[in-house]
Amino acid sequence: MPLPPPPVRPDPNQIPTEAELRRDLAAAYRLIAMFGMTDLVFTHLSVRVPGEGHRFLVNPYGLLFEEVTASSLVLVDADGEPAQETSWPVNPAGFVIHSALHRGAPNAACVMHTHTLAGMAVAAQQGGLLPLNQISMEFHDRVAIHGYEGVADEDNLSERERLVQDMGDRPCMILRHHGLLTVGATVAEAFYWMWYLEQSCRIQLAAQSSGAPLAILPEAVVLRARDQFSEGPTKGWLPWQALRRKLDREQPDYAE
Repeated sequence: MPLPPPPVRPDPNQIPTEAELRRDLAAAYRLIAMFGMTDLVFTHLSVRVPGEGHRFLVNPYGLLFEEVTASSLVLVDADGEPAQETSWPVNPAGFVIHSALHRGAPNAACVMHTHTLAGMAVAAQQGGLLPLNQISMEFHDRVAIHGYEGVADEDNLSERERLVQDMGDRPCMILRHHGLLTVGATVAEAFYWMWYLEQSCRIQLAAQSSGAPLAILPEAVVLRARDQFSEGPTKGWLPWQALRRKLDREQPDYAE
């Protein structure tokens, strides 16, 4: 039996080039679409480009996530304005949340934001995310909450400070009455958090819809389970290689 192909980038601690980040981020857009986590052409995934200044890659405004390619991603500055020639519009107002966290939150090289049914439903619940399952327990005390202040735009720039303050050093955030948000030192890490945060929200809605009383474990058990999950710079790295191989087989044009 032949051995599996080598990882896309064998060293997770290696500083990626802009070209590698473009392929990683384009892959994330395709995967978000593949797994039914999009909101038409809205929401964003973004990643910081190495080098001086604050520059980020983001999707061209108007493309479906399933249409995004590595070369179509737009390089923007900290205000969401294009830092390259492009025929595609960019939505600076939609980048307000991202720019705040990229500049102010630790470990926020990549920021992902979704408006999924499960995520928005849990964002409307007073109790937030509950530790109902082993998957959910990894998020105990790792999910920040940000109150709703209206549509995030350039007219409310002071919200950026509150976003960063609310986020602290956590990798995940529930935006009340809005959706989900995750950050990571890599695209792989941010995607890992988003994937499992989404699954946790789906599990919660399914459990609640049964009508049966919810069984909440003692906090000591939840904390032990949470701490058994791995941390560090390789977070999400292993499944990310498998997901990239899936896209290489099924949607190879993402890397173009």
